[in-house]
Amino acid sequence: MNAVIPGTSLAIHPERFPDPIDDLPASGTAKAVLAGGCFWCVEAVYLNLEGVNAVVSGYAGGHAARANYEAVCTGTTGHAEVIEVEYDSTVISFGELLKVFFSVAHDPTQKDRQGNDRGTQYRSAIFYHDDTEKAVAEAYIQQLNNAGAFIAPIATTVEPLDAFYRAEDCHQDFARRNPNQGYITHIAKPKVEKLIQAFPDKLKTRTP
Repeated sequence: MNAVIPGTSLAIHPERFPDPIDDLPASGTAKAVLAGGCFWCVEAVYLNLEGVNAVVSGYAGGHAARANYEAVCTGTTGHAEVIEVEYDSTVISFGELLKVFFSVAHDPTQKDRQGNDRGTQYRSAIFYHDDTEKAVAEAYIQQLNNAGAFIAPIATTVEPLDAFYRAEDCHQDFARRNPNQGYITHIAKPKVEKLIQAFPDKLKTRTP
């Protein structure tokens, strides 16, 4: 099977991705922690979604003592660059966040890297808060595999969230504050454009 979109591992267009069969019940404000490569770019995508109240870039998967950018960039700390998404589950569900995660925010078939960013700190991962969240994440991965959504196996890991560590202030809201920075124009901006094209009904009326 050939990729529908040249240069990607997608076998179906993002707008045709299946809705999750299993999902969390609406319960008000909730949080999701997702790793999809550089947190600048993943953050830029999620800030545009209706129902997302806040997005914080940070680290998960390692210990507090080494939860800083310089150490994490060595790829030896166990951390992944992540975003913590605070969302209103009565507006957008955990499953819908996952749908965007897999279809737009990153390439889940790349193991321990995203493009030229290489190392375990750039791994694709969903960090779950409890067993119910874990079950929904694993079920959606299986659903995507069954649907043949990608031309390569999904490499996303589903890991327990021991702690979330907020990244340094210079990394927060990076794309909005640095729209002309090269990495943002070449990596983050195309992801946001893909989101706008694929899911216009999920966008905030006014983007950040």
